[in-house]
Amino acid sequence: MRLDREPVVSGPLRVLVCDDQALIRTGFATIIDAQPDLEVVGECGDGRAAVDLAHRLDPDIVVMDVRMPVLDGIAATRLLAGAGVAHPVKVLVVTTFNLDEYVYEALRAGASGFLLKDAPPAQLLNGIRTVASGAALLAPEVTRQLVGRYAARIRPAESVPGDAGLTPRELEVLRLIADGLSNGEIAAALVISQETVKTYVSRILTKLGLRDRVQVVVYAYRRGLVT
Repeated sequence: MRLDREPVVSGPLRVLVCDDQALIRTGFATIIDAQPDLEVVGECGDGRAAVDLAHRLDPDIVVMDVRMPVLDGIAATRLLAGAGVAHPVKVLVVTTFNLDEYVYEALRAGASGFLLKDAPPAQLLNGIRTVASGAALLAPEVTRQLVGRYAARIRPAESVPGDAGLTPRELEVLRLIADGLSNGEIAAALVISQETVKTYVSRILTKLGLRDRVQVVVYAYRRGLVT
């Protein structure tokens, strides 16, 4: 799944690798650095160091472990990419723990992707490129299932729906994104062109200050726009 607006990138993508296991960290760095379009600009072994290095090195993407000393990967992701961060960094969470709870917490903290450490190298490289391009690594329907499972925790009982100035049509498109529909499926459902859908998606992201469709799904549940 790719986003409808992609940044123009000049030179190799700058990657920061953060994992408390030196062997895994070195392995990731070696795999990444072997690619002509990727460059490892830093490595670290805890979340606090990841935050400090990200602020200093300004990477395009951070490959982040979950369980680490000093500051865990979820907390570090929140500081780098969470709500209210002035200059958010794209984060790809890579962990050994295949638990819905970690996926949910990572997405809520602001991560744009989630991979398991036992994924093949090609999948890691594809994940880095995908997230750096502005796309989300998880399919929207998977995200919807995860977020829906934790909807009661995401949305306080007293919250009310909010649309951040979206037009009725944009709100309709947002709900369809949250339902896991692709651009083509949204176009068919609303009887409009895919180019028009892309325009609506871009406007929604801009108005809500979101980076990708995964965050649209989380936003929709948090604001009570879908149930």
